[in-house]
Amino acid sequence: MLRGKKILLGVTGSIAAYKAAFLVRLLVKEGAEVQVLATKSALAFIPALTLSTLSNKPVYSEFIKNGNGEWANHVELGLWADLMIVAPLSAKSLSAMAHGYSDNLLVATYLSARCPVIVAPAMDLDMYQHPSTLKNLQSLVNYGNLVIEANEGELASGLHGKGRMAEPEEIIQEIKWAFQKEMPHLLKGKKVVLTAGPTQEYIDPVRYISNGSSGKMGYAIAEQLATLGCIVKLVSGPVNVTLQHANVEVIKVNSAQEMLNATEHHYLTCDIGVFTAAVSDYRPLNPSDKKIKKNTDTIEIQLTKNADIAFEMGKQKKQNQINVGFALETHDEVLNAQNKMKKKNFDMIVLNSLQDSGAGFGHDTNKVTIFTSSEKYFYDLKPKKQVALDIIEHITAIVKQQLG
Repeated sequence: MLRGKKILLGVTGSIAAYKAAFLVRLLVKEGAEVQVLATKSALAFIPALTLSTLSNKPVYSEFIKNGNGEWANHVELGLWADLMIVAPLSAKSLSAMAHGYSDNLLVATYLSARCPVIVAPAMDLDMYQHPSTLKNLQSLVNYGNLVIEANEGELASGLHGKGRMAEPEEIIQEIKWAFQKEMPHLLKGKKVVLTAGPTQEYIDPVRYISNGSSGKMGYAIAEQLATLGCIVKLVSGPVNVTLQHANVEVIKVNSAQEMLNATEHHYLTCDIGVFTAAVSDYRPLNPSDKKIKKNTDTIEIQLTKNADIAFEMGKQKKQNQINVGFALETHDEVLNAQNKMKKKNFDMIVLNSLQDSGAGFGHDTNKVTIFTSSEKYFYDLKPKKQVALDIIEHITAIVKQQLG
């Protein structure tokens, strides 16, 4: 979602300025082009060399770039950016932005910017709660800027309360939400069939074969797609996750066969198929209609193969339909994922490995690699809701490519 985006990062005089280094690093890792603007007081807290090294661009803090009279054009900078973020935002810079007092490059650029602006204030408890600060923050909101509220915690003064700048990971999430506004015109109205969770294959009326899928990843993707205007048919195995959204119809199933039937019914008219479900590969060949008694030390259950839902839909895939697959692997991860992508006619596949801590079944986080027809993208461990946004970014890119 941030790949190729031009982002102005304003850094002001706060002890939280050190977090700007981590924010720059995350933005660059997401593929963004970052230009840092810093006030003089900000550079007392973090060296320009650190920020320029991480951003691969010189840090601008003065209107004059050098002794030859070349200047940092605040108007051009304001027009260049796709988004401006000021983090940390000190009380002084907040007041200047709220009242248009442009005595430095950062505020002058802010006043010239035509792009969305996000600010992340950071100051001590009493400063943050002062009526003038609250009034200035409300002024920025009234101007159409997004304010990321400060967190509670231990402050530099030794006090404990609200005033800590939001963590860089939280700010990245807010930036992604801001750019989501570009997605709806591409995804709005798209019909999606999405499978999620495990399936259950009954051995007898009380016992079944299943797996540890929680459905959290599929439900997160379904929610994000629905928020962007997609009409989602969520074919879900038994899970403890709930989702209520006007654009989502949850179709509950148990067995692989039930999931296949429901998916096939809706796939015929869908634009996008997303196959996150952990479907049981096998089912009992002759399930008992009565509870099997514990009469022997061992028991043999003959299994027969279930249909591969993603493979079957891949065979039916029409031109301009998009299929997204998932691969949870324990070994030869990349090779197995790439083979699945080709075999099942996927446009992209999302790989995660049980070798990665915090990824896979049952976790609220995931660590994935996304393969498209031409590239692969590695992502760090992050909450599944953020992973969903990364996945949707690539789906949107495929839609945009189809439109030419």
